[in-house]
Amino acid sequence: MAEKSRVLVIGGTGYIGKFIVEASAKSGHPTFALLRESALSNPARANIVEGFKSLGVNLVWGDMYDRETLLNAIKQVDVVISTVGTGQLEDRDKIVAAIKAAGNVKRFLPSEFGSNVDRVHAVEPAKAMFAIKAKIRRLVEAEGIPYTFVSSNSFAGYFIPTLAQPGATAAPRDKVVILGDGNAKAVFNKEDDIGTYTIKAVDDPRTLNKIMYIKPPANIYSINDLVSLWERKIGKTLERVYVPEEQVLKDIQETAFPLNLMLAISLSTFVKGDQTDVEIEPSFGVEASELYPDVKYITMDQYLDQIV
Repeated sequence: MAEKSRVLVIGGTGYIGKFIVEASAKSGHPTFALLRESALSNPARANIVEGFKSLGVNLVWGDMYDRETLLNAIKQVDVVISTVGTGQLEDRDKIVAAIKAAGNVKRFLPSEFGSNVDRVHAVEPAKAMFAIKAKIRRLVEAEGIPYTFVSSNSFAGYFIPTLAQPGATAAPRDKVVILGDGNAKAVFNKEDDIGTYTIKAVDDPRTLNKIMYIKPPANIYSINDLVSLWERKIGKTLERVYVPEEQVLKDIQETAFPLNLMLAISLSTFVKGDQTDVEIEPSFGVEASELYPDVKYITMDQYLDQIV
C-alpha cells in the first residue's frame, strides 16, 4: 500500500470543513488543520477543535492572510483542501500563490463544495459567488497546480430538514412552499458522506485534474418527489403552494442578504435544475458513487426517517 498523503484543511472549523477534517483523520491520513487563535474564543469552534485533537489532527496555528504561517502549513503536507466560507472565496488566490511558492503540493481541492460552477444559470447575488469560484478554477489551471474540483451538490443539512423551505426552521406539517413547478431534479448529500468521498479522491489518479461530482442515484430528487416522500412518512397530505419563477426573481431582488443569496441558489438548483442537467463525460469528470461503490452513503429516504 502506498503511504497516505498528508492533508491540510484550511477552514476546517467551518460548516463543511469539520466533516472533511474528520473523514481525513479517520481514514488514516496524517491530517493538519490551519487554525486561527481566535477559533478558541468561540465556544462552538473550540468544541470542534477539541474534537480534532481527540482524532489526532495536527493543529497548525496561523491564517490564510499571513503568508508566513500559510506557507509553513503548506510545506508540511502533500494535499491542500480549502473549505473557507463565502466571504473568503475571492481571497483563495493567496492559497494558490502559497501552493505555487511552496512547490511540494501534489493536489489542491479549492472550496468547490456545491454545484458545478462552470455549468450554472444563476442570478445575483449567487451569480457573483459562482463567478468567484470559477475564477479560482481558472487560476489553478493557469498555474499548473494539480487539482480535483469537488462538486458535492446540495448539503442535506441545509435543505432536507425544511424540505428546502426558504427561511423555514423545521419540516412542514401542513403547508409547503415550492419554488417553480417543483419538477427540476437536484442532488442531496449528507455532509459526512461529502467528507468521505472528498478524502477518497485525494490520492486517486482517476480524480486528478477532474471534476468529481457527488451524485449518488438514490439522492436525486425533485422537490415534488421529496414532498411526496415526506407525506408518506408523516401519513398526511400537505397543501402545496407553488411560487412562479417570475415571483422568485422578484423576491430575490426585494430580499436582504443572506436570504436573497439562499433564494438565488435555490432558483439555480430547484427551478433551473443546474445540478442535474449535465452529462458527466470522462474528458472532464467522474462520479463519486461509481468510483467508490464501497461507501454506504446515507440516502435521503433514510435521512427523512431521522427527522420524522
